[in-house]
Amino acid sequence: MDTLEKYSAALELYRGKNFDAALKLVEEIQNAAPHWKKSFLLEIFIRRDLGESFKEFFLLEKFLPRLDLNSADEKNLAADAYSCLGAVNRILGRTADSVRAFCLSASLSDDKKKSCEEISNALFAANSAENFSAEDFQKLYDEYKKYLADIIPYPKKFYRHKKIRVGFLSGNFQWHVVMAWSWNLLRDLDKNFFAVHCYSNVKEPDKVTKYFRSIVDVWRDIRDVTDEATAKMIRDDEIDILFDLDGHTVNNRLRAAAYRPASVQMSGVGYMNSTGLDCFDYFLSDVHCAGDEKFFAEKVIKLERSHICYEPPTKLEPANFPPCVKNNFVTFGSFNQFGKVTDSILRAWKKILDAVPDARLILKHKIFNTDDGKNFVGGRLKSFGVDLARVELRPYSANHLAEYADVDIALDTFPYTGGVTTCEALYMGVPVVSLYGQRHGTRFGLSILKNVGLDELAVDSYDEYIKRAVMLAGDWELLTLLRKNLRTMMKKSPLMNSTAYVREMEKVFVKILDEQKSFWR
Repeated sequence: MDTLEKYSAALELYRGKNFDAALKLVEEIQNAAPHWKKSFLLEIFIRRDLGESFKEFFLLEKFLPRLDLNSADEKNLAADAYSCLGAVNRILGRTADSVRAFCLSASLSDDKKKSCEEISNALFAANSAENFSAEDFQKLYDEYKKYLADIIPYPKKFYRHKKIRVGFLSGNFQWHVVMAWSWNLLRDLDKNFFAVHCYSNVKEPDKVTKYFRSIVDVWRDIRDVTDEATAKMIRDDEIDILFDLDGHTVNNRLRAAAYRPASVQMSGVGYMNSTGLDCFDYFLSDVHCAGDEKFFAEKVIKLERSHICYEPPTKLEPANFPPCVKNNFVTFGSFNQFGKVTDSILRAWKKILDAVPDARLILKHKIFNTDDGKNFVGGRLKSFGVDLARVELRPYSANHLAEYADVDIALDTFPYTGGVTTCEALYMGVPVVSLYGQRHGTRFGLSILKNVGLDELAVDSYDEYIKRAVMLAGDWELLTLLRKNLRTMMKKSPLMNSTAYVREMEKVFVKILDEQKSFWR
């Protein structure tokens, strides 16, 4: 085989997830034709998909300086490479570098759709930044809008349907955290008054996808449909309310929504911040989570209780007692993505461990699947003076909920707080200490804890965050009571009252449709 044939074969092997064979061919290409730069990018993709973040990072550092940005072909290679750099920096918690890399990728691409995806990636990463202001977000929103110049929105149009047609737009109608929030809403809207349409951008359908396809009124697969054609599909379906569940998360179809195909458009649930786009009229929140509205382009809907309704993925029972009873010391834990862990949070965790001398800390995330990941995080912890003998770094596993049996108290991240992760901990009987700010995405813990009845565990300063964690660590009787009662508290709370939640959302749908009709009349 010549170089081109070998590269094509390696690419097919990669797409078939036969990574070892693909790597072998890539190595042959690199040795025989080191000028064939596509082979180096393919190796980067393979390392990424294998979860070898550090090998990927070091390859990118070597690869990017070799590219000639005056060459059209290499400019496109650079756009892909900077996208990878943005993603790996996000995993490593290098938020500012991540945002810059994604923005550079967007500017290098000659594909507006890809540029929008990269700015979405930048916006998602920015939610982990401690000092990102409303103005900083607005700059990224403005950058996104630059790549919407080719889109001409539909004129506003309202319909006289017997049932309100609610269209849900998402790439996550599958086993995904977004469905933990959306399950009841998709399933239980009153079919006498509402018709549910789903526009699915799911890449790998599963049994959840099959289930929703079977129960909704209309199902449209849009994975391979252009944004313009998707918008026409929504327009032709005469959707009254289009509810985007993804925001700036991966596989979103915000460009389709930018055509304004529905009478009323709203976003929320699956993304913790404003879309920043004029095509959305509303953003779903609640009185606890909403925060400072200067961060929003949309009008914020503030439900009186919870704007999400949790559907647990398991019937696994929590442990009977917190592990401190058996261990004779307290174990803190965080199962959040490690990219959310900022320097300030590490400083707070160090102070908590110092104040509870016998305590341990368990961190669990896929970054710990490799020795490189463990060494990187271990080095970072050590730089803050954390005794590594008191920290356990656990790799990702499918049965992570069972491992809450080893945790007494969960420590939330900030400013990108846990959502489903917080619910999972509480559902397994583990109290969560959460810090909140003024931005919507920082207040998920506050909203969840208030709705469950644990207001005192949500605080607005680092000092209080440390104090609450230490206080809780000293009250083993309370930890035991919470272990036995938290699941019941959750089930009885607005957070899991699906009937009340869906009825409230039905009222919201009627209200916003009437509100927009009146405005445009």
